[in-house]
Amino acid sequence: MLSDFFRINLPYGISKTKDNEWFAFNREYLPLGWNDWDKKATFHIDEKYDDMPIYTKYNRLTDKLLRELADNIESNIKYDDTGKIQTIWLYKDGTNPMNQNSMNNKYWKIYFDKLKKLSKLSKKTEKCS
Repeated sequence: MLSDFFRINLPYGISKTKDNEWFAFNREYLPLGWNDWDKKATFHIDEKYDDMPIYTKYNRLTDKLLRELADNIESNIKYDDTGKIQTIWLYKDGTNPMNQNSMNNKYWKIYFDKLKKLSKLSKKTEKCS
């Protein structure tokens, strides 16, 4: 079970659904803020939770940006069956800011720089007919 704010509420990575919508997940691969193991057993990345606004389509979320966020490390990137990026991880155990001895370690800056890039993305709007 997750035990601290960082692992529950801050992104470990982001993943794309079959509808090209993205969501951020925490260290237990649950949508951010979820901390319930019972929910984990029923949660699947490709499912839609229409009553929970966890999936979003974003402008300018390109493969180039996704690779930058994943540190251009292939083990930080998962591809779907068609070769498109499906999931990226923002850090691994060795680069997790919380696993370092000091709160002033370089991994905090790297992590927050990634969050700054993600925070600039805007939601795609659907055209009304």
